[in-house]
Amino acid sequence: MQLTLTSCVVRSFRIADAEAIARHADNRKIWLNLRDAFPHPYTVGDARDFIKSLRGRLPERTFAIDVGGEAAGSVGFVLRHDVERMSAEIGYWLAEPFWGRGIATEALGAMTGHAIATHKLTRVYALPFAWNTASCRVLEKNGYMLEGRLRRSAIKDGVITDQLQYAFVVPDGAPTTAADPPRPETRG
Repeated sequence: MQLTLTSCVVRSFRIADAEAIARHADNRKIWLNLRDAFPHPYTVGDARDFIKSLRGRLPERTFAIDVGGEAAGSVGFVLRHDVERMSAEIGYWLAEPFWGRGIATEALGAMTGHAIATHKLTRVYALPFAWNTASCRVLEKNGYMLEGRLRRSAIKDGVITDQLQYAFVVPDGAPTTAADPPRPETRG
């Protein structure tokens, strides 16, 4: 899969991405805003294992954010099951040198539209830590609405913290096909 955007390309991971991913992911500032499954320190071996683990997952749901021909982050979603099968949780990270350029905003918007269209979803949500105001802003720029605060719901780096629940909900009657996916509006 490949989505060519203005500021980046969202594409399938390649084994050749391992060194770039390890270099960019080995950053405490990134680790502090992600789940504990994301290792720190982050090694080339971690990157290779991660990329290899994606090969057997169908449908493909986790992609590289490619900036200037180099994997500089990741965006993906987890499909829910049973009564929540119309929903997915989305997550993303971007290398620090690329922060503040609108890249994460554009990649998240494209991935939201792709997830909805490909899987006929009615809702995509994210749970950033309350301290991660930059991520909250990326979500808001893409039409995600704050639905609530999950008080003391997570622990990261030994600190108990709140998470914020944001969701992009497809309006009633809106298309959910790849031919005409609902697109989050990207603002400023």
